[in-house]
Amino acid sequence: MSKPVLIAPSILSADFARLGEEIEAIDAAGADWIHCDVMDGHFVPNISFGPDVIKAVRSRSKKVFDVHLMIAPVDAYLEAFAKAGADIITVHAEAGPHLDRSLQLIRALGKRAGVTICPATPENVIEQVLDRLDLILVMTVNPGFGGQSFIRSQLEKIRRIRTMIGDRPIRLEVDGGVNPETAALAVSAGADVLVAGSAVFSGKTAESYRANISAIRAAATGAIGESHA
Repeated sequence: MSKPVLIAPSILSADFARLGEEIEAIDAAGADWIHCDVMDGHFVPNISFGPDVIKAVRSRSKKVFDVHLMIAPVDAYLEAFAKAGADIITVHAEAGPHLDRSLQLIRALGKRAGVTICPATPENVIEQVLDRLDLILVMTVNPGFGGQSFIRSQLEKIRRIRTMIGDRPIRLEVDGGVNPETAALAVSAGADVLVAGSAVFSGKTAESYRANISAIRAAATGAIGESHA
């Protein structure tokens, strides 16, 4: 794997009363992407925020806004998130019957397109849309809440998807229960983007955010080194 591993802190774990300042803090602390978990209380059992919040904080960072839509139906809302400032829009394979159409819509809006699969979903659901993808996101928890434990059975799925990707320029992202220990496991399996919420935002200070991101990055870098040894 030649691409550098990217760290994408999830703002779901941020202090929402200070969301703009929190985004500035993780940007300064070394975040590569800003991960935005959008939940509708229908597709997943939680409600987070919508496009207006993303629009309000978009100016706080020039980093990539990696918007993960845990909503259904999804197509009717893609334009709103594109206009709000999303750089990557990721939809769930489970969220609607026409995944190919959703991905075409995202590309037509000028955005990078991603697909997410839940722990119980096999990777073969994305085989027919690989050439429409910029990103594949493997959930290593059941979506809906932060702070859950990493589901290790997903490591084999990550390995199989890495093989499916082949030489396509597709990023392979992991979201759920990521900390320095599980980051190393995910990267060893083939992931190259790591979403971390609780593990980044613990400590609640700019200094702790920098230390937390550095610890995850060091673990990921170490895993790459071991795989090449």
